[in-house]
Amino acid sequence: MTYPASSADSAAALSVWVALESPTSHAAGVNGMMDLVAKDVAGLPIAVERVPGRDGLGDMVLLRAGLDNGQPAVALMSHLDTVHPVGTSARDLPVRIEGDRLYGPGVCDMKGGAWLALQAFKEVAMAGSAKRPLAFLFTPDEEIGSPTSRGLIEEVGRGAAAVLITEPARQGGKVVTARKGVGRFEVKLEGRPSHAGTRHADGRSAIREAAHQILAIEGMTDYARGITTSVALMGGGTAANVIPQHAWFSVDCRVTTHADGVMMENRILGLKAHDPDVAIRITGGMNRPPYEKSTAVAGLFETARGIAAGIGFDLQDAPMTGGGSDGNFTAALGVPTLDGLGIEGEGAHTLQEFALISSIAPRRALIKGLLETI
Repeated sequence: MTYPASSADSAAALSVWVALESPTSHAAGVNGMMDLVAKDVAGLPIAVERVPGRDGLGDMVLLRAGLDNGQPAVALMSHLDTVHPVGTSARDLPVRIEGDRLYGPGVCDMKGGAWLALQAFKEVAMAGSAKRPLAFLFTPDEEIGSPTSRGLIEEVGRGAAAVLITEPARQGGKVVTARKGVGRFEVKLEGRPSHAGTRHADGRSAIREAAHQILAIEGMTDYARGITTSVALMGGGTAANVIPQHAWFSVDCRVTTHADGVMMENRILGLKAHDPDVAIRITGGMNRPPYEKSTAVAGLFETARGIAAGIGFDLQDAPMTGGGSDGNFTAALGVPTLDGLGIEGEGAHTLQEFALISSIAPRRALIKGLLETI
């Protein structure tokens, strides 16, 4: 088997992946992506394990290759779900090449990184040049918090000497060595309905209570400590002339340390109603632990930096980023984790999403070097 050598061939091959739309909720599309992975490694010295999806989500694929020498593996991880709904490529974001840019839904986050990492994985598997066993996990649900894949992510992570995550590179090709922890909470309130004109005093407004709680939660933001809280989804009420019986809203919380995650979870779950006649029910918690730049993570980054220097570029790491990834799970286990190894580009999650074709070859070479060096 031969691999695309030129940038044009790489862009064409990646375009096939991008053209197959795979939003998280579209299990058929996600499974189509898993089919492409399996097809790409067919006939190679790579074992393929397919884990059926559940809860209406897509499958997972776990590839294994390299030496079976009892050593912990080097593990790659990529998600193949995207945020763009089916039809985006036909209407608002057609798959196309303009100069060095390859446009399309999910090309940056993160089909570009998944594709180039798979090419590196195949190269090393065929050459038998790794010092350790190799694993590559493809998941279907990262964009919604990895509810069905977290268990396998952590299982593969625990058996690894290092984990490499192919989320997109940061500006200038920087990799990620730290991410904030992410919490998600749902708040539901129930008051007492009444006619807004004739029985106003009898009512207890769930929306009024929600307003008190939203201000309290937003007020927990502490930029100096890297803690942010935000409410971006809310609803309630039944009619314009009825004191609202019901209201709800969602909370997003980001923290930089495990201790702050515990503290914020307790603060949010412990909120009490301002009006004792309104019931408040809060569910959720911290669903991605913070990914902190430990000594082991710093050492893995230095290894990558040395490999990059040999390829011909100066690799830097970005400051702690507010977005979470599956790297949060493995880093929290104490496993050295390096993230942001994927393709360079911009506009992730937008209708201007693109990847830089010129970044494919060096990022692929970097991952190949890591698989052979660790």
